[in-house]
Amino acid sequence: MNAKDSHAPQAIDHDELYDPDFVEEAIDTSDVDERDNVLAQPPKIELLYEDDHIVAIHKPAGLLVHRSYLARKERFFAMQMTRDLVGCHVFPVHRLDRPTSGVLLFAKSSDIARHLCEQFANHSIKKQYLAIVRGNMHEQGTLDYALKQEFDELGDKHVDPNKAAQEAVTDYQPLLNCELPFSSGRYPTSRYALIRLQPHTGRKHQLRRHMAHLRHPIVGDTTHGDGKQNKFFREHFAINRLWLIAKSLAFMHPVTQQVIHIETELEPEWLTIFEAMGWDDEQLSATASMTLS
Repeated sequence: MNAKDSHAPQAIDHDELYDPDFVEEAIDTSDVDERDNVLAQPPKIELLYEDDHIVAIHKPAGLLVHRSYLARKERFFAMQMTRDLVGCHVFPVHRLDRPTSGVLLFAKSSDIARHLCEQFANHSIKKQYLAIVRGNMHEQGTLDYALKQEFDELGDKHVDPNKAAQEAVTDYQPLLNCELPFSSGRYPTSRYALIRLQPHTGRKHQLRRHMAHLRHPIVGDTTHGDGKQNKFFREHFAINRLWLIAKSLAFMHPVTQQVIHIETELEPEWLTIFEAMGWDDEQLSATASMTLS
């Protein structure tokens, strides 16, 4: 593990601005299996910000960003739902994995989309996530750990499987810890932490893979997580989701040149878990300022 104090912007290939390497959390094809439960009813998307050039929504967990040939049975997609909500075509400028909820940004024109993609490529957009992970954490740090690209058997069949690992950097900060008097494995108690994550790069499954590398996998991660912990959460709390949310996004508006900060609220199930963890209003209020610093 190596820490870096600064990260120089990488050269931009303008023909590849929509490549998942340049965007946050490329779409998770491993979670787009037709055996998965398909959403029967349209989920609720919340409009967080809109002007003449950009729009941001709260994407619920389980909703795909856009259509994919790997999800032929799906009926609802964030891009189409946002288009219908605001009454015009929208262009995606980054991605959130299907099971990840939170702030999702779109542009209303291809030109604005290109400007925003350049900001993502230059790592000048500030992204903050909250996650619940296995085990207590007491020290913050920066993980600079390169990741080999994960390939989908169908979608990436023409990609070189020997492609070198790509730079991946994530800041992590523990916010609250707890210990529950229930066994979820070989120990009589179960420990968890609420953490803040700030990715400086946008590799596929970066946050999930980095936390797994630190031996603090994100709860609910069926690809890189701890199966016993996932089962415990499903059965004990009767809630089945990935405990990762894109909490806020800050960027320079391509037209006004003003800094735009967009934040979303936690879904109700997070508050249910917080109560079960014993995190009271005073602790959460003290932590709130830390999550947005």
